[in-house]
Amino acid sequence: MKLLSINAGSSTLKFRLYEMPEESLIMKGMYERIGLEGSSYSIRIGDEKQGALISLKDHKDAVDLLLKQLLENHVVSSLDEIEAVGHRVVHGGNKYSRSVFITDRVLLEIESISDLAPLHNPAALKGIYAFKESIPNAKMVACFDTAFHQTMDEATYLYPVPYEWYVKYDVRKYGFHGLSHKFISEKMNHMLDKKASLIVCHIGSGASISAIKEGICIDTSMGFTPNAGIMMGTRSGDIDYSIINYIMKKEERTLDWIDNKLNKNSGLQGIAGMSDLRDIDRAFEAKEVKASLAINMYTDKIVDYIAKYYVKLGGKVDAICFTAGGGENDDIIRGEVLKKLYPLGIKLDEEKNKETIVRKGKEGIITMEDSSIPVYVLATDEELMIARDTYELCE
Repeated sequence: MKLLSINAGSSTLKFRLYEMPEESLIMKGMYERIGLEGSSYSIRIGDEKQGALISLKDHKDAVDLLLKQLLENHVVSSLDEIEAVGHRVVHGGNKYSRSVFITDRVLLEIESISDLAPLHNPAALKGIYAFKESIPNAKMVACFDTAFHQTMDEATYLYPVPYEWYVKYDVRKYGFHGLSHKFISEKMNHMLDKKASLIVCHIGSGASISAIKEGICIDTSMGFTPNAGIMMGTRSGDIDYSIINYIMKKEERTLDWIDNKLNKNSGLQGIAGMSDLRDIDRAFEAKEVKASLAINMYTDKIVDYIAKYYVKLGGKVDAICFTAGGGENDDIIRGEVLKKLYPLGIKLDEEKNKETIVRKGKEGIITMEDSSIPVYVLATDEELMIARDTYELCE
């Protein structure tokens, strides 16, 4: 079965074409700056790369170009060969705990909760409608980033605010990066040949940590929105909410202004003046004061959640896993985190940590043999998780 895995952003559309169930990647690519000046595409078929600037006025243009390129490059002889399309949908509210076929009702429900993810759900809908129009015979599946975390119990996902806010407005913890956390959980289940209890650290520009008990998510750091939890590239993470009203009055600003500050100018960016971990690492090694402060704060926040989840799992943790861009490739962040976890008996192997870089093709364990908990560095693959969920549902 030829199957497309789609991740649509507000001005982007990423895709992969798989042959399933072999999970062989046939083609992948990205369309950027959709609806903006300077829009472009880049695709890869085997070892061949293509790319160019091209006008893309909306997501339908991007989808049409993608399907045209499939035909022109003889990847498919007919669009009917594409039997299914899996779409990443960031927010499924409290309605969806698994991937589902896209029906008119599902589309209405995704739209009805778009105010919970105003940058992401409308973009996903644009992608879905474009593919439904262009290849109507293909099965369409929605894969929700919140679904994996729906196994949290009520005491965990509720906030200590008026209960009627939950009843009327669905105010609760949802969690995000679920496709990544699910992928790593399933990968570890396979590697350890058991339903593993894990602490998964998805460390990228956006970052989240999950506690997984015997294959089931019992808690996660992100909350009602992706701005909760640890500090991130540009997001503040958890703060005292009174800061919001205080700064609004001092600065004589609007709620939109401060929301923008907390989402786009806080976290590592707010402290160090830069958000890319590679830049911060270079500044840290050069002993720049603000970079050192940012890394100290950042790793503290990660350690706080790991320690919390260690207790929540009753001390029975099969592994701690680092994944996503920073988790897979940033040995400085990993090293600083693990040094702070020494009271738990975790022993870093500095040489293994230094050489375990996913972008260089190296995954594995970065702790000593006598470490109380093994720490793994693993590549995540959200697009493949979408493809697996879509294929499983179609079969």
